[in-house]
Formats: sequence, structure tokens, C-alpha cells
Amino acid sequence: MTGGHMTEYSVLMPFLPRRPEQLLPYAALVEWTGAHRLWQGQAMLVEPFQGFASAAGAGFRVPSGLGVTLMPLRHPYEAAHQVRSLALATGESVVAGFGPGGRSFQTSLMGSAYRSPLTAAREYLTIVRGLLAGERVSFDGEYFSCRAAMTPAVAPRIDLGLGVLRPGMARLAGEVADAAITWLTPASYLDGTVLPALREGAAGAGRAVPRLTAIVPVALARPDRAPSDMVIASNAAHMRAPHYIDMLKKAGIDISGLELPDAAGRLIDGGAFVHGDLDHVVERLAEYRKAGVEEIILNLTGVFNVHGPKAAMDDLKTILAAVAGPQ
Repeated sequence: MTGGHMTEYSVLMPFLPRRPEQLLPYAALVEWTGAHRLWQGQAMLVEPFQGFASAAGAGFRVPSGLGVTLMPLRHPYEAAHQVRSLALATGESVVAGFGPGGRSFQTSLMGSAYRSPLTAAREYLTIVRGLLAGERVSFDGEYFSCRAAMTPAVAPRIDLGLGVLRPGMARLAGEVADAAITWLTPASYLDGTVLPALREGAAGAGRAVPRLTAIVPVALARPDRAPSDMVIASNAAHMRAPHYIDMLKKAGIDISGLELPDAAGRLIDGGAFVHGDLDHVVERLAEYRKAGVEEIILNLTGVFNVHGPKAAMDDLKTILAAVAGPQ
């Protein structure tokens, strides 16, 4: 998959919208530039499914990506229904990424955490895939059960993704997903750890290797900017989360026990957060392409949070013009 694939560049909403119309400038960016798809992570303000459908109703029907929605929020049947509804509402393809969320989130909604997040994710995607394929699903799992079918409908393409940080989930994605969606993962780690695990899982299941999709935090160097401020503004919670600390350590970036400004410097040095002048940023993004990433999602959350919406949009337009060109 390295070398022969086409890499697409997409856009992540750099904030959580409070009103659906706040998505429109970013949907317009996807429609009018070489950007491929508009992505949003789980939001507890405007629900992403509803936000994307609202943007379509305002005239901006663009391919959408959910990276990732959290499994404890909805039964797999409801997930399949929401995903297909979004594809029908937009008339465009949807990449629907799912993830179990953190243990504390699982416990707060379900009373206890998944004993095995991998088993829960496998069951969830198995049910969603069967329903979207038009099957009458008969499945009794440890965490999820379903004996139902969806009303038949012809919809645009829907791909199922899994949020992937470490080899175990990467192997599972190889077995059951269409896309592996990563966050804060350096290109070298994707090349050396995630992609081999994806291939291993796919080979074991006798299926094609899923697309590797990387959500990459990025910021252009400018005179008024302190790089560590933007890293912290976009990733402070991740830099304190045990599963991210563990993943970064596997990637050769040890931030355990560090104060946030020192940890931020290590993320930049290690390539987890892409920062520099435009030439340097383009070079760093090329490393993701060479590592086998087929969709690079530009995450300007740090710029947005520190320097505001205009600065984030300016960076996005500048980077997209350099890597994706006009449509």
C-alpha cells in the first residue's frame, strides 16, 4: 500500500459547533478546494450526524467522516440507522468511525467498563456492517445483541472505521473495518507498528487491508505563535490519558511524568504534532503519505483555540493549496 496509493487530504472541524451553521465555512472549504472530506469527532454540543445533515440542508452536500463516535452512546442498530440516514441526507459517501471511548466514559454511561474493548468493538462493527449490508442480523454477543433488519434503501457508499491507537485495535481493524482512524500518531509509528498490525489482521481474515486514515494536528510557524501553546490547546487531555501516553511511548515519545510544556516539545520533536514553515509541514505530511496513509485529515484545533477562527482557516487554505491543490 505504500507508494502505489493516492493520498487524499481532508479537514477536521477544529472546534465543537454550538450551531449547525458553524460547519458551513468548513463544508464550503471541502466543496471549493481539493479537500476530500469534512470530518468531526464525537461532540457533546451539536451531534455530528445532525450537524452534517443540517449543512447538507443549507446546500453544502460534501463527503463526511465521523472520527470517532463513541459506542456507549448508541446501540449498533441506532448507529447503522444514523449512518445511513446521513448518507441519504447528504447524497455523499460517509466514513463512520467508532470507538469504545475511555474507561471512565464507559462506566459513566453503562455502569461498568467493557471488560474487553476489542470484543465490544468487534461485536459492534459486525452488527452495524450486517445491517448496512441489508442482512437480517441474528447476533448474540457479550456486549451487544441484535435480531433485526433495516428497511431496504439504496444509499451512497458507507465505510466503517475503527479508532486505532495500538496494535491490538489495529489487528481488529484489519479483520472487520474499512478504515483505521488514528489520532496523534507519528508517521514512523504508523509505518512500523500500526500498518503491520493492520496487514496481519486483514491476512488472518482473508480480506483487503483497510485504508489507513490519520488525523494529524498541524500548525504553521508564524512570528506571534508559541508552538507549545498550540500543542497543549489541542491535546492536553490526550497528553494526560494513559492509553495515549502508552501509544506515544511505543512511538518513541516518552512524556510520562513531564509537565505539559515539556511534553508538548517532545510531541513536536517526535512528529506527533506537525509544526514549522510551509515547506517543513509539507515534508512532514509527505512522511505520512510514504508510511501508507491514504487519507490525511488536517487538524487545526490548536491554532483555532489559541489564535482564533481566521488564523485556523488561513492555515488550512495555505496547507491545502500546497498539498491538495485546486479541485
